[in-house]
Amino acid sequence: MTAPLHPPLDFMVIGAIKAATTWLQVQLQNHPRAFMPDIEPHFFSRDHGKDWSWYRGLFPDRKTEGTLWGEKTADYLANTEAAARIAAAYPDIKVVVQFRNPVERAYSDYKMLFRRGLVGGDVAAYLDARQAEMPRFLYNGRYAHHLARWLEHFERGQILAFLFEDVKHDPQAMLARTCRHLGLPPHYDDTLAARSQNDSSERFLPLPVRRALAPLKPLAKPLRGLAWFEKTRSIFAREIDYPALDDDLRARLQDFYRDDIRALERLIGRDLSHWLQPAAQQRGLTTCAVLA
Repeated sequence: MTAPLHPPLDFMVIGAIKAATTWLQVQLQNHPRAFMPDIEPHFFSRDHGKDWSWYRGLFPDRKTEGTLWGEKTADYLANTEAAARIAAAYPDIKVVVQFRNPVERAYSDYKMLFRRGLVGGDVAAYLDARQAEMPRFLYNGRYAHHLARWLEHFERGQILAFLFEDVKHDPQAMLARTCRHLGLPPHYDDTLAARSQNDSSERFLPLPVRRALAPLKPLAKPLRGLAWFEKTRSIFAREIDYPALDDDLRARLQDFYRDDIRALERLIGRDLSHWLQPAAQQRGLTTCAVLA
């Protein structure tokens, strides 16, 4: 039995980073019978040193009957301790994990840090295993390696796994399957579906402006989507010219992930051969899987 300060959680969205986890979080937050904090708590990963009272404070004072509580932290999948920590506190929790072509995931993660000014313009310095300066880009995409660790602590039926391509192909169906896995009635918002979430193709304010306005970001969040706000923002926002991922580096990344992709196929029962094809030939499949 969990201690009184443990919030009574029902589900976790654990990653992977850059695999549409924010899209799922926003949709579930809009569900009338679900609650998720806005922030990624990282309570079972990098911020595990914080106490349970801090974590409990992210949730309402009381839980209404029929409501499910959960949280999303996209680095839980790859964190070496998160699965054991979560299982110790919530052994019966439902888990949702989302996978994206690890090459595209690594490049998308790189682009996110590039637009934040945290990495330089030499893509190979971060994504080529022979010289990578930041292991997170490569390590986070070793999905089979990470999922095997979660399966040491949770029953297969507790874990719903699906692909980034599934969301792109039929987001309403994927949300419905997620709701069924969690024990929620289906609920889908077309308005939310039309908004991009963490999309690298979005137009951004110049980096110095974004840094200066960072303290005001929570105040601006409710204004996103309003016509006057978006019109004002568009005057200054620009598309970012990202360094390209060339074919040679893409091929080296595919070789790096090849064995792990094959292992993931066996774990989740999905054909992932399209992840190893040239980009122009890649096509996703459109079914999800509760591990069984």
